[in-house]
Amino acid sequence: MRRWLRQHRYAIAVSVRRLLAQPFSSLANLLVIALTLTVPILGASILITAQPVARQLSVSPEMTIFLSPSADADASAGIAQRLKADFADDVASVKVVKRDEAMAKLRANPNWAQALAALPSNPLPDAVVVTLHEHPDLARHADTLATQWRQWQQVDLVQHDSAWVQRLEAILRFARIGLVLLAIGVALVVLATVFNTVRMQALTQREEIGVARLVGATESFVRRPFLYLGALTGLTAGLAAIALAYFALMPLNTALARLAQSYGTSLALRLPDAVSLALAVVVVAILGALSARWSVTRNTRF
Repeated sequence: MRRWLRQHRYAIAVSVRRLLAQPFSSLANLLVIALTLTVPILGASILITAQPVARQLSVSPEMTIFLSPSADADASAGIAQRLKADFADDVASVKVVKRDEAMAKLRANPNWAQALAALPSNPLPDAVVVTLHEHPDLARHADTLATQWRQWQQVDLVQHDSAWVQRLEAILRFARIGLVLLAIGVALVVLATVFNTVRMQALTQREEIGVARLVGATESFVRRPFLYLGALTGLTAGLAAIALAYFALMPLNTALARLAQSYGTSLALRLPDAVSLALAVVVVAILGALSARWSVTRNTRF
């Protein structure tokens, strides 16, 4: 066990010395990988921030059932009772808005008062405002309910806002797919950069590797420092990417706060949770080690 630990400590020390031996080259490689990793981290931050906003906007949408002008005075109450009885699993709340009540609210608005004063009678119909429960496919479910309710007697129009909900869900779905493709691209950049770095190191240490083999060094002993070199490169670049993303979010949040304030709300971008970030760093380190193994296997056959 002590021998195994001593060999790994030696490999780590050798890999660190090789990184420090060429500071400018190592720093350039780390910077390339870190900047590349920063992009999907920022994309994930935007997506994480957008998802709660989307859920908040799309949860419990209101649908308005407008009755025909010739409907009975008690028709709205009958429709409200039917909704509560037949659609209890779909409907969260039902509110009846009488035509006189709606007209009174409009007349209370000074922008509409003069225009409404010229009307001989109240043209507004009775309405029933329905708030729906959450649903996995809320937009499509709302369309299905609207189609059913339009067929009821004394119902003239069913108005709901599913179109923009569908667009918002499509945008988020597009963003998720784009983020996955971006992560794949980042993984390829990490593999290519580490592969080239280890290749250059292997060619530089060509004579040293040959001497080590002559004195009986095993292939695992020869390869182990290069594996740690790739893993340390990925680990350091991952941590640097998180730091870059953190500092990049500061000016972005300042600009976003001003924009959100103009709409009377507050919004801020935040990094993914610590577990996700730690997992991402581990994955990058593993990719670096795998790329290093591939490179050292191909470039030390001499």
